Amino acid sequence: MAALEQKYAAAVTEIAALRAQLEATQHELDWFKRQLFGSKSEKRLEIDPAVQQSLFAGLIEDAPPPPETEIVEITRRKKARNGAVNESGLRCDETVPVRVIEVAPPEGLENGEIIATHSTFRLAQRRASYEVLEYRCPVIKTPTARAPITTPVPGAILTGSVADVSFLAGMLVDKFAFHLPLYRQHQRLVAGGIQLARATLTQLEARTAALLTPIHQAQLEHVLDSWVLAMDETPIKAGRAGPGKLNKSYFWPLYGDADEISFTFSPTRRRQHIDDTLAEPFQGVLVTDGYATYARYAQGHPG
Repeated sequence: MAALEQKYAAAVTEIAALRAQLEATQHELDWFKRQLFGSKSEKRLEIDPAVQQSLFAGLIEDAPPPPETEIVEITRRKKARNGAVNESGLRCDETVPVRVIEVAPPEGLENGEIIATHSTFRLAQRRASYEVLEYRCPVIKTPTARAPITTPVPGAILTGSVADVSFLAGMLVDKFAFHLPLYRQHQRLVAGGIQLARATLTQLEARTAALLTPIHQAQLEHVLDSWVLAMDETPIKAGRAGPGKLNKSYFWPLYGDADEISFTFSPTRRRQHIDDTLAEPFQGVLVTDGYATYARYAQGHPG
């Protein structure tokens, strides 16, 4: 009888211990569920101290101490900025104009002694501006001349044109280097107070381009003297084919040994343009793509 009572007491004690362990495990499980599936406010809850103690018991004490750290000071040299105006990083070369604005002293300090100045730089923009050049040529009367003599006007690039060379150069640079069409340049002129017909811009462009023909021919001849010559063709819309339609033409650029590119033009993609451009038999290496016309040209020119 006494043995049964002892076994019963031991079983009760063991059941109580298992029940306490089960409750602790259930508490940890509920906490993890709240962290994984609970609302955002619950996910930001701090770890329960009891859970933290049960999870990391025996780990923190056994972990090795962190290694000693050494504080090292590193000095870096600031890189010099080429062409920098100041430490703010604004870069520009000497061709950019700088307008100095004198800032008045604050009220009440007008009579103080100025011992130094501090400069702050800002990048500003002025609208594209135009100006009219007025040449005032004196009319001179001399005792020996029967009529007054008018001083001649300095010569113009285009005879009978109102455009200065600076305007012509700027028009071509805007169109071909910065891809600003003539109709947009015309809009900018109108916004700047200049009344000029769009047809006039087209005529000025054609006349100015004609002046560059000798330069183009000289550069093309120099490119064709290359030992290694690269040639290609690329389509471009040029010339009116009908209402709202343009003809499909081609640029045939050539790239030579001297790092020069010369653009030739043809309304078609036929081999005739290759024969005309390379009029004399080309001697050297002709670099092309897989267009069969180049291969046929090479077959007829063993060099």
